Amino acid sequence: MAIEVKIPPMGESITSGVLAKWHVKDGDLVKKDQPLFELETDKITSEGTAESAGKITFKVVAGTDVKIGQVVATIDAEVSSQKSEVSPVPAALPPSSDVRPLTSSEASPAVRRLAAETGIDPATVAGTGKAGRVTKGDLLAATASKPPFVPPAAPAAAAPSPAIENPKSKIENPSAAARQTRTKMSKLRQTIASRLVAAQHEAAMLTTFNECDMSAVMALRAKYQDDFVKKNGVKLGFMSFFTKAVVQALRDVPAINAQIDGDEVVQNNYFDIGMAVSTDKGLMVPVIKNCDQLGMADIEKAIADAAKRARDGKITLTDLEGGVFTITNGGIFGSMLSTPILNAPQSAILGLHAINERPVAVNGQVVIRPMMYLALSYDHRLVDGKQAVTFLVKVKQLIEDPARLAIGI
Repeated sequence: MAIEVKIPPMGESITSGVLAKWHVKDGDLVKKDQPLFELETDKITSEGTAESAGKITFKVVAGTDVKIGQVVATIDAEVSSQKSEVSPVPAALPPSSDVRPLTSSEASPAVRRLAAETGIDPATVAGTGKAGRVTKGDLLAATASKPPFVPPAAPAAAAPSPAIENPKSKIENPSAAARQTRTKMSKLRQTIASRLVAAQHEAAMLTTFNECDMSAVMALRAKYQDDFVKKNGVKLGFMSFFTKAVVQALRDVPAINAQIDGDEVVQNNYFDIGMAVSTDKGLMVPVIKNCDQLGMADIEKAIADAAKRARDGKITLTDLEGGVFTITNGGIFGSMLSTPILNAPQSAILGLHAINERPVAVNGQVVIRPMMYLALSYDHRLVDGKQAVTFLVKVKQLIEDPARLAIGI
C-alpha cells in the first residue's frame, strides 16, 4: 500500500514553501516518524516526517517550490512489512526429494516482474510459500543477499600533452567560478529583506541612545548565580533583567506599547516580548508570552528554549506571532553600538550591546565601570522624543538599581 507524503499545513498565512533538503535518499527504507525533508517557508523552517515505515519514492527534487498539501513522495508500506517478515534463506535450494526447483513459469506476476528487474532467476531461490512457491518476499531477501555488481574499471585515459601557457595571463584571468558563486535566496531571507526595507519606508524611524552602568546587575549575578542554578537549573542572564525592565517601562510609557493600524492607534495592554535570535538561516524573533507574569527563572528558561528551537528549525508560526516589543542583543557578537530596525508592526525595539570597561565620572571622581550602550529605535509617527527618552531612561534606572525591579518603582 502506497502512502502519500504531503507538505503539512503551517498556518493560515503560509500557502507555499521550498522543499530545501531531503534527509533520506530516493528508494531508502524509512522508519515511522523519521525526518524526511526540510521545508523552508517565508516565516519558518520545519521538518516533514514519515507517517509509516516503508520504501520511499520521491515525486519532487530538493529545491522545488511546493504548495501546502502537495504530494512530494510516496511510501510503500508493503515493502517494509515483507522485509520484517522474511527470515534469511539460503540462496539455493537444499537437496530434498520433496522440493523440486521452480521455474519462472510457476512464479506469480509480481515475482516475475521483480525477477526481470533484479536479474535473479526464481528457480535459484528457496520458496517459503505454499508448496514451495517463491514469493515476492523470498526474491527481495535474495536481492538483499546478492553481492553488488562492481563494473570493471575503465582504462585510464591518456594524459593530454601539456599546453604551453603564459603564467602571467593565468594569474590575471582567473576563472569566473573561482571568483564568485551564486545561490538562490531562501524564502526566509527574502522575507527578512522585504520586511526590513518596508519598515524603513513605512515608518518615521528614529533612534535615541543612552549608556548603562552594569555594575549592580553583574554583582547580583555573581552573588546569587550558584544558588539560582541549583534551584532553577538555568543560569541567571542579563536578558531576564532587561525583559523585566522593559515590561515596567512599557507600563510607565504606554505609547511605546502601541502600534499604528491604518488611521487607528492600537493600544496593547499585554506584554509579549520578542527576542531576536540569530540562526544559520537568518534572524528570527520568537515571542515570550506574558512576561509581566513570569519570574526571572521562567524568562531565562523560555528564552533558552525558544532560541534552541529556532536554531534547530523547530520553531512554529505561533512562536513568532503577537509580540508588542522586541529586544535584540548585538553585544553577544561584540557590537559596540547600532541602530536596530523596527520589527513591524511594533513601534519600538531596544538594542543591547557589548559590556566594556570605560572611565566614567561618578560623584566627581573618574572610575572604571562596565558600561553598555543602549539604543531605542522607534516610530516617530506615534512616539514622541520625550516618550522615547523617558522609556530609555527608565530602563537605565532599573538596570543600574535592580532593587527597583523587586519593589516596582
